[in-house]
Amino acid sequence: MCDYSLEMYGTRPAQEGERYVTTRFRSGTVGLATPGDKETPVCVQCDTKLRLEEISADLQQKLGIGPIEDVVFTRLDHGFWRDGVRFGNNKEASLQELSTGVSATVTMLLENAPRAWALTEAL
Repeated sequence: MCDYSLEMYGTRPAQEGERYVTTRFRSGTVGLATPGDKETPVCVQCDTKLRLEEISADLQQKLGIGPIEDVVFTRLDHGFWRDGVRFGNNKEASLQELSTGVSATVTMLLENAPRAWALTEAL
């Protein structure tokens, strides 16, 4: 998923194991990009698992989180920007709130997540 304000750019899908950084694009929107190509937004599917590093002290205090957090990429139901993350304490933040310079590594893509039906069939 890429915020609609990034549709004007050529985008590419996220890949498991890759590291991205939150970047402010010319549209003013904060999104994910590779450190070597900050012109091409990377689109992440909902429910993709990420590890965030270098979270600002202000956001840590506001949300009760640490500088490194495992999160789930999500679509926010409130606010102007819809791309966001959900922390382990169930608090959510838009990519705008993360600000720029936060490192995000894809730890598990949606298509690689264990399926609940597969687990129940094994029982």
